[in-house]
Amino acid sequence: MTVPLSAPVDPAVYARRWSILIVLCLSLFLVVVDNLIVNVAIPTLSRELNAGTSSLQWIVDSYSLVFAGLLLAAGGLGDRFGRKGALQIGLVLFAVCSAFAAFSDTTGELIFWRGAMGIGAALVFPATLAIITNVFTDPVERAKAIGVWSAVSGAAVAFGPVMGGLLLEHFWWGSVFFINIPIVAVALIAGRSLVPTSKDPTAHRIDKIGFVLSIAVIGLLVYTVIEGPHRGWLSAATLLGFAGSAVLLAVFIAVQLRIAEPLLDVRVFRSARFSAGTGSIAVAFFALFGFTFLVTQYFQYVRGYSTLSSGLHTLPFAIGAGVTAPFAARLALKLGTKRVVTWGLTSMAIGLALASQFDGNTSYFGPVIISMLFLASGLACVTSPSTEAVMGAVSRDKAGIASAVNDTSREVGGTLGVAVVGSVFASLYGPKIVERLSGLPIPAEALKAAESSMAAALMVAEQAPGEGRGLVAAAAQDAFQSGWTSACLVAAGVAITGAVMAALFLPNRAD
Repeated sequence: MTVPLSAPVDPAVYARRWSILIVLCLSLFLVVVDNLIVNVAIPTLSRELNAGTSSLQWIVDSYSLVFAGLLLAAGGLGDRFGRKGALQIGLVLFAVCSAFAAFSDTTGELIFWRGAMGIGAALVFPATLAIITNVFTDPVERAKAIGVWSAVSGAAVAFGPVMGGLLLEHFWWGSVFFINIPIVAVALIAGRSLVPTSKDPTAHRIDKIGFVLSIAVIGLLVYTVIEGPHRGWLSAATLLGFAGSAVLLAVFIAVQLRIAEPLLDVRVFRSARFSAGTGSIAVAFFALFGFTFLVTQYFQYVRGYSTLSSGLHTLPFAIGAGVTAPFAARLALKLGTKRVVTWGLTSMAIGLALASQFDGNTSYFGPVIISMLFLASGLACVTSPSTEAVMGAVSRDKAGIASAVNDTSREVGGTLGVAVVGSVFASLYGPKIVERLSGLPIPAEALKAAESSMAAALMVAEQAPGEGRGLVAAAAQDAFQSGWTSACLVAAGVAITGAVMAALFLPNRAD
């Protein structure tokens, strides 16, 4: 499906297009890093704020829930009222809420302000990609620009733990939020003079029903996925959540098909490039976030790295993604989207299969780095061409909402990855460690704690007398290995299934 483009870009804007890209990538880096930077602060927050397991979970998840839930609506607002305005308002909100989060006194306050940061992020994320699509009108240059955008997005995933570790090494826990303020200031000042205004010239009244339904369906789906591992995937609450999401989605589609000026013209999903591209991105981020969730634990609990060292050991991933993404976009122009995306998902599956064999003695400068490079280059080969396919399937006037669909698929896929991969790990780790420790004279309370997490098991080991310390630690390592291997193989299976689907349904080129 060839989509007509709107009016040519102003020559002055075209001349500074690469400077505009830098500002947009800086804004993008902020909101992606914040998805993961708080993870490394979890042990500190537990001590400083006396946060329980549920509170810690929601400190992490409140941002993702609000972020994902508002993406479609925020993308539509950007198309309607202007993407530069959405970008700058989002940055201001992000900075203000970051400041309040940094100086929170209770877990309740921190959860609230983390969620509020998601509002700003939802305005920023789709605006960056929509502006890129409107500034880079040449297909080759647009592919390069989206490649850079994808590289920054992928690298930010790995840099989150590194930045968090560095800040926590030298400052208080609030620094992981406070650091956003000076970066936002730079992006705002540079963006005010460099970034052009753009919006949908044919936009009319706001689809209020579509806005509410989009927030409800994505919000309920993400909430259900987040709570699924704790409530049980087959519990009544979880099944009702998924059923409710499906009903709301059906209503949303029906409403969007009926009204003259919908928030999202769902007919665009008839384009195989749009729908298969979106699905490929979701699968890639399922695998990525599932792996990231586990590998930080592997580095800290199995290999014994510090928080900062764990982050630094993920740098090969950031480098691999950063180097590969621009080339992946150009490669897709030569070889076709289908071939590059299919290889990308296959490469991620290979990386995960290699990772499933890690143990405490696996050479870092060998299988560990090799698996991360397979994952990183695979991710780049999926995100750059798939994003270009999604954005190229709609007119530039609708770039905001198309970007929001692209970004929503990332967030929902990533959230599913953490929930499902984490559940697979927990379902094997818990019973295994109980089986290994059942014959030892360990109090029931300590056994229950060890069953809950690897961190708790190692604490139990530290408190055990004499030889018991080594026995508990060995049992924890064995149980972790069991969960780790199966969880990585499940993620690899999802990635290879995605590769098959891309090979079957993703067109090689725009038709």
